[in-house]
Amino acid sequence: MLQVKNLTKIYDGGVKALDNVSFEVPKGQFLAVIGLSGSGKSTLLRCINRLIDPTEGQILWDGEDVTAASPEEMRRIRRKIGMVFQHFNLVHRSKVITNVLAGRLGYINPAWSFLNRFPKADVEKAIKQLQRVGIAEKANQRADELSGGQQQRVGIARALMQDPHMILADEPVASLDPVLAHSIMKHLEEINKSDGVTVLCSLHFLDLVHRYADRVIALNQGQLVYEGLPKDIDDKKFKDIYGRDAERVG
Repeated sequence: MLQVKNLTKIYDGGVKALDNVSFEVPKGQFLAVIGLSGSGKSTLLRCINRLIDPTEGQILWDGEDVTAASPEEMRRIRRKIGMVFQHFNLVHRSKVITNVLAGRLGYINPAWSFLNRFPKADVEKAIKQLQRVGIAEKANQRADELSGGQQQRVGIARALMQDPHMILADEPVASLDPVLAHSIMKHLEEINKSDGVTVLCSLHFLDLVHRYADRVIALNQGQLVYEGLPKDIDDKKFKDIYGRDAERVG
C-alpha cells in the first residue's frame, strides 16, 4: 500500500508544483496519473522515490515513512522501486546489457560497479530480462544504436533488474508513436498482472488510460482534481482536468 498524504512541493522561486495532494494506491494496482504538461505529474512520481524532496506532507509505503528516511534507508527503499523515464535515461555509448545491469547498482559493492564488474548471476538475469522484453539479440549493441521503442524496453529491463515491488513510469510513451506506445504499455501491463508489481504511470492520452489503468488520478496546477475509474471521466470532469477549451478525442 502506497499512501500519499497532503503532499506539497514548492520549487525555488515560489512555484507550487504540488498542492496538498493525497491518495492511496493498493498493492498490485495499475494507477494512471494524468493532466496537462506542467500539472505536477513528474514531480509527484519523483517525490515518491525522493528523487525530489517534497516541501510538506508524507509518503508511506508498506507502512514505512519514505519522507523521513535517511540516505542509507533511501538506498534500501529505492532497490524495490523501479523507474522508467520518458527519455529513457540510458548511457548511450554503453552496451545495452551494461545499461540493464545498472538496475543492480543498489545491490552490489559500489567498487564493483565502478569497475563495471557484476556477478555472473546478474549478467544471466540481465539476459533473461532482455528476453522478456524481446530484445536479447541487442545485448551487445550500443544503446544509441537502438530505436526509441527499443531503448524504452531497455529501460524496462533495467527496472526489472531491481526485482521491484513498484514501478514509477514517468510518461514512458510520450516520445513514441501510437503503435510503439501500445507495445511499451503492454510490457508494463504484463509486469503488473503477472508479477503483481504496483505501477504508477503518468500518461497524456485517455485511450491508453482506459485500456491499461485500473484507476486514475488527475492533477491540474498541482491539485488533485479527480480520483476514480477511467470510465467515470465524463465531459465535465474532462474539462476540470484539461481545461474548458480542451476537446475530447476518442
